[in-house]
Amino acid sequence: GFSRLTGYDFAAVLEWFAERVDRIILLFDAHKLDISDEFSEVIRALKNHEDKMRVVLNKADQIGTQQLMRVYGALMWSLGKIINTPEVVRVYIGSFWAHPLLVADNRKLFEAEEQDLFGDIQSLPRNAALRKLNDLIKRARLAKVHAYIIISLKKEMPSVFGKDSKKKELIANLQEIYTAIEREHQISPGDFPKIKKMQEILLNQDFNKFPSVKPKLLEAVEDMLANDIARLMSLVQQEEAAMPTQTVKGGAFEGTRNGPFHHGYGEGAGEGIDDLEWIVTRDKPTYDEIFFTLSPVSGKVSGAMAKKEMVKSKLPNTVLGKIWKLADVDKDGFLDDEEFALANHLIKVKLEGHELPAELPKHLVPPSKRGQEADGE
Repeated sequence: GFSRLTGYDFAAVLEWFAERVDRIILLFDAHKLDISDEFSEVIRALKNHEDKMRVVLNKADQIGTQQLMRVYGALMWSLGKIINTPEVVRVYIGSFWAHPLLVADNRKLFEAEEQDLFGDIQSLPRNAALRKLNDLIKRARLAKVHAYIIISLKKEMPSVFGKDSKKKELIANLQEIYTAIEREHQISPGDFPKIKKMQEILLNQDFNKFPSVKPKLLEAVEDMLANDIARLMSLVQQEEAAMPTQTVKGGAFEGTRNGPFHHGYGEGAGEGIDDLEWIVTRDKPTYDEIFFTLSPVSGKVSGAMAKKEMVKSKLPNTVLGKIWKLADVDKDGFLDDEEFALANHLIKVKLEGHELPAELPKHLVPPSKRGQEADGE
C-alpha cells in the first residue's frame, strides 16, 4: 500500500534508515487502534532492529481508564504477532500535545510516561558508541551467515550437466539450506537474510562462479566476534563512564526549572499591552477568592497548594510548568495574590487557544513587581 502511494519501495527506505538511527518510535492512536496491513508491513521491515524500537500509545486522554487498559492489552497482543522477539517492547502511554486533557483521570500516569520517554531520548548520546558496536556485530554475523549460504550452494552444484534445474531446486529449497546451516554452525535464525529477498537475488546469479570456502577468512570473522568485540566493548564502556553526561537539550526537554511541575508575544498574552491598568485586575477578584481558600502563609501560597488548583485546568504539566515560570516573577518558589492571579490569567490565555510567550511581557508584570523582575534570576 505505502509503495503504491509513494511510488518507491517504502519498506526498503525504512530498512535503510533503521540501520542508521538510534531510536525507532511507532505511534498508535488509543481511540482508534487499528493496525493496518500496511503498518504491519512497515513494522516487519524493521526486523532485527527490535532493540531500537519503542511504542507510543498516543491520544490516551480520549478514553477512560477501563477502555485504555483494554486498548493497551489489544496493542500488546497485536504487536506480539508482528514483532517476533522474546522481549516485550516498551510502550509509553500519554497524550503528547499541549492542550487540556479530555479525560484527566490518568494525568499522573501520562506525565510519568512522558518524562520516561523524554529520559529515554535524552540518554541516546550516552550510548551511541555502544549501539554502533552492536550494529557492527550484526553486520559481521550477517556476513558470516551469507558466506555459509554461498558455500553451501556452490557445493551442491553439478560440475557439467543439469545446472539450471539444480539452481531452481536449490532456490526453492533455500529454507532447508538455512536449517542445515543453523544446525551445523549453531547460528540463530534471526541472523539469516530474509529468505524471499535472498531467493529473488539468487535467480540472477551464476552459482558456479561463487567462490569456494576460505577457512582463514571465516576464522578471522569468528576471532573478531569472540575476542576483538569483547575488548572493544570493554573500552567503549570505560570511555562512556569517563565522559561527562551528554543529554539532548532544548524544546520539550527544558523542564527542570518549572517549579512544582518539574517537567515573541502571542495574541492572547499581548492583550492589554496599551492599557494603563494591569489587564489581570479585571478578573483578579475571582482569582483572589480562590487564592484565599488555599491557606496562604504570610500572603503567599506554596507550590504544592498552587499546583492543586492549577491542575484543575487539565492542561499538561509541561504547559503548567511554563506558566509557573512566567508567574513566579520573583522566583521565590511561592505565589502571592498578584502572581497567582497572573498564573490564572495565563491559563486562560492558553485555554483560549493562544501560545504562551517565552518571557513575561512588561505589561503583564504585576504592578508591585515592576522594576524588580530580574531580582530572583
